[in-house]
Amino acid sequence: MAMEDKEESSVFTNVSHDPTDTRHHGAITIPVYQSSLFAFERYDQFESAFSDLFRHHIYSRGNNPTVEYLERKLAELEEGEEARCFASGMAAISSAIMSTLKSGDHVVCVNQAYGPTKEFLGVYMKRWGIETTFVDGSDLAAWQAAIQPNTRLFYLESPTTMMFELQDLRACTELARRIGAATIIDNTWATSCYQKPLSMGVDLVVHSLSKYVSGHSDCVGGVAIGSKQMIDRLSKDEYMLFGGIMAPQIAALITRGLRTLPLRMQRHEISGLAVAHHMEKQSYVRKVNHPALTSHPQHELARMQMTGFGSLFSFESDYSADVLKEWANNLQYFKIGVSWGGFESLVTVNSIGGQKSNPSIVRLYVGQEDPEDLIRDIDQAWQQTIQGNRRNSP
Repeated sequence: MAMEDKEESSVFTNVSHDPTDTRHHGAITIPVYQSSLFAFERYDQFESAFSDLFRHHIYSRGNNPTVEYLERKLAELEEGEEARCFASGMAAISSAIMSTLKSGDHVVCVNQAYGPTKEFLGVYMKRWGIETTFVDGSDLAAWQAAIQPNTRLFYLESPTTMMFELQDLRACTELARRIGAATIIDNTWATSCYQKPLSMGVDLVVHSLSKYVSGHSDCVGGVAIGSKQMIDRLSKDEYMLFGGIMAPQIAALITRGLRTLPLRMQRHEISGLAVAHHMEKQSYVRKVNHPALTSHPQHELARMQMTGFGSLFSFESDYSADVLKEWANNLQYFKIGVSWGGFESLVTVNSIGGQKSNPSIVRLYVGQEDPEDLIRDIDQAWQQTIQGNRRNSP
């Protein structure tokens, strides 16, 4: 499902166009400010700058011009007021979470959230007396039932990045507002091209910039985006005190990737759907988890909340993980590796329930290769796997 013409024009223009910047002699690409500090001509200017750290350049742990440029572009694309870039997605996620909580608070979190996020909330934050209840994110009644008098945060990830379940963002944020809780969402899968959570009531949006936004598998970064009030509070405390800053070289690499993000997302959507439709027809696949498919139980909600789709999805098989790992070994164009969002296609295999004999779940990331080549690769790898198993049968 492609973006509407108006949205296409806006996002394509936003990533491509800037006013001519005479400070940089009209340079089209923002320079890399490889400087730890910035000097002042007069002491009164130096003192005045400290009255608003993030509107002046003093020290790169607070505000670097190359990083600031990327933050402005990301906030604009997400339709937020401000953004703050971090050294990793987890730095952004953990800082955003901690900016909304105090000791004794309670969090409700989708039970399929990113693994390190679940560990941060479910294990690490207990040190400060913060408890988390994990719920089926697709069930609004489960969110309602998990609320406690001290609930201060709903943490969302829609779609999730293994089972690709959605949350009803408008309903969840409305429920959170009624009890005075903040909402944070990981929007990495859909990107700001295809989903605008702030417009649906979410307070803070976080992204792993290592994925689609950078797009070249050569850097790690994260961002938190929201209102000026919330980002200023996060900046003053978690950003400045934890020191998980983005380096200017990384900001320049991610800015480069951002320029082509809408184009790449169009390609990812088309290619990902082609492969997902093919997987639905395979005898060894019992279920494909991709919200763009009409077989997905939340397909209509996906169409309401998103204007397009990423190319990361999963499928379930009654074959064991050992068999599917052999299949993965036989693939030529899919590399075995974590992460996603770059130019290369990737595969990972896990067993459902943790036992080797259990059914398996396979996560496929469709990169920039020709989808027909990927489909042929999938088919030849399965034939090779089946033939190998027959030869090894007693």
